[in-house]
Amino acid sequence: MRLFRHIPSVPADARGAVVAIGNFDGLHKGHQVVLAAARAQADALGQPLALMTFRPHPRRFFRPDDEPFRLTPFRGKVRATAALGVDILLVCRFDVKMANITADAFIETLLHQGLGASHVVVGHDFAFGNKRSGNPALLQARGAELGFGVTVVGPAKDTNEEIYSSSVIRQSLQDGQPQRAAALLGRLWEIEGRVLSGDQRGRTIGFPTANIDPGEYVLPAYGVYSVRAGVTKGDDTEWFDGVANLGVRPTVDGHRLLLETHLFDFAGDLYGKYLRVALVEHLRPERKFESFDALKQQIAVDSEQARENLADYAAKSGDSVAI
Repeated sequence: MRLFRHIPSVPADARGAVVAIGNFDGLHKGHQVVLAAARAQADALGQPLALMTFRPHPRRFFRPDDEPFRLTPFRGKVRATAALGVDILLVCRFDVKMANITADAFIETLLHQGLGASHVVVGHDFAFGNKRSGNPALLQARGAELGFGVTVVGPAKDTNEEIYSSSVIRQSLQDGQPQRAAALLGRLWEIEGRVLSGDQRGRTIGFPTANIDPGEYVLPAYGVYSVRAGVTKGDDTEWFDGVANLGVRPTVDGHRLLLETHLFDFAGDLYGKYLRVALVEHLRPERKFESFDALKQQIAVDSEQARENLADYAAKSGDSVAI
């Protein structure tokens, strides 16, 4: 997959692509339906498939003081996009200029002149241009005038007639239901980050942890989770079962929010490395313990429960982890 950050930098051999446009936060099953429609068009036209998205997310641009809400920050989005078979990823900077572009200029300047799009695919609720003045109907009308086709994909639903939605996935995570989120995503949801140096208290009680800052991710319910932890080694990822706590560590009077992960059957130094932590099941809420001994006993119980939960998950899912 090729990645371009500026439309003027797109080379001649990437022009004429079929372009799917959207924020695609999560790249969930609904987004995958849009990409499948775009792939069908690309194959029919003999053109590459491009995904056009925006960074930062427009919501972050317009409402910078909002709580973190992202399902897939940039690194994870690039990986997920490549795994879904996209040929070209176009990451457009969302700034004052982009916020103020008219809907018509978006179509003519970016899609037609800039990309030479042969076909455009969007979701039914796609809005674009200054004050969200552009909609799929306008895109179809202008596309017909400029010589490119437009496919508008209707809402995709699960077997319970629930629409696949980034908002529903966020709420599921905040409710402590990572399995529901995974069902809508089509994969386990994960937090990824560089392992930080900590106070190493976990080592003193026999449960060393790799700590990462949740950063710009939406915050799931605080507490203990069974997890699959991926240690990145170049382009490869080695996965381990584990147990993790998301929270502020009230037993040690903590105030800093961390995701602390204990990897089962792992030996090695993780400091400074990237770790991917995929949430499988919420085991219990975070709580304060009266002593380190009580905390140690509870972690042992949590670890055993996590092992059992992960064995059951692997048996049911075929050990499917994140992309």
